[in-house]
Amino acid sequence: MTRTAEKIDALVREDSSMATALEAIREEADRNGGEVQWADVSDELTSGQWGRLIEKGVLVDGDQGFEIADREAFDRALDGDGGSSAGADVDIDEDESSWSQWDKLAGVGALLLMPGYWFDSIQNVVGSTVNAVLGPLDAALPFYAVILSVALITGLYSSLLQANLMNTEVMGKYQERMQAVQEEQKELRQEKKDAEERGASEAEIERLENEIERAREEQMEAMADNLGMFKEQFRPMVWIMLLTIPLFLWMYWSIRTGSIGDAEQTVVMPLIGEIEWQEGALGPMQAWIVWYFLCSMGFSQLLRKSLNIDMSPSST
Repeated sequence: MTRTAEKIDALVREDSSMATALEAIREEADRNGGEVQWADVSDELTSGQWGRLIEKGVLVDGDQGFEIADREAFDRALDGDGGSSAGADVDIDEDESSWSQWDKLAGVGALLLMPGYWFDSIQNVVGSTVNAVLGPLDAALPFYAVILSVALITGLYSSLLQANLMNTEVMGKYQERMQAVQEEQKELRQEKKDAEERGASEAEIERLENEIERAREEQMEAMADNLGMFKEQFRPMVWIMLLTIPLFLWMYWSIRTGSIGDAEQTVVMPLIGEIEWQEGALGPMQAWIVWYFLCSMGFSQLLRKSLNIDMSPSST
């Protein structure tokens, strides 16, 4: 909503009789082509109320009297279609984006598995353990099909974990609040520009500058609060990492130790031709990693469409 509507709501909360005064001003403005003078409405409101409306910028200088700063917002506020300050009506429950104890344990587990990429001892333990489960799959399929199968599995549980653990409604609320604050700043800057162009008083310009500064501080607070949105986005990632890192280490372990057999050490890849799994296919990125990511990205998109999983932030 606009700043004019916010000011009107605040004035009515402070003084309930202000609603009657504002209605009288609107009626008089309609009769006089959009402008109103104190003499025309002095019977309907007090001089204090009149001064407050000018002080708050609800009424601004016109050609012969005063005019309503933002008639559309003025009407919305009086007709009950206004709202509170920018971002204030976006209710975000911080507990909704908090991690459970299990989420934290999953994060710790993923961190403990990461050194397996650099230390052979960890890689050997993880690889041999996972091989007890996936060994039969490796024995039944060529290794390129094994990687494809692993990509399908990881794509499936990644999509399901993101759909169930990522609260898109909360993320949408964070985005909605940030957009509301940014819109408020835009309106205030435009209001200040209009005031300068019509030669408004220094007091009005100073008031607008103070409101712009307040809106800027509110934006900084909203940006700090957006940490909750990043927590919400990262929550399913720790579970995905916890499940994917062992599979990744197993594939690397199988290739490095030669457990897949000499005949399967090479593969014919599209646009590349015959290449060994450990050769660089895309810069330094080894062929098996490139093949895995291509399969994983393709399966993830297909699974999300087929399961109707939408990860875009939503708001109520």
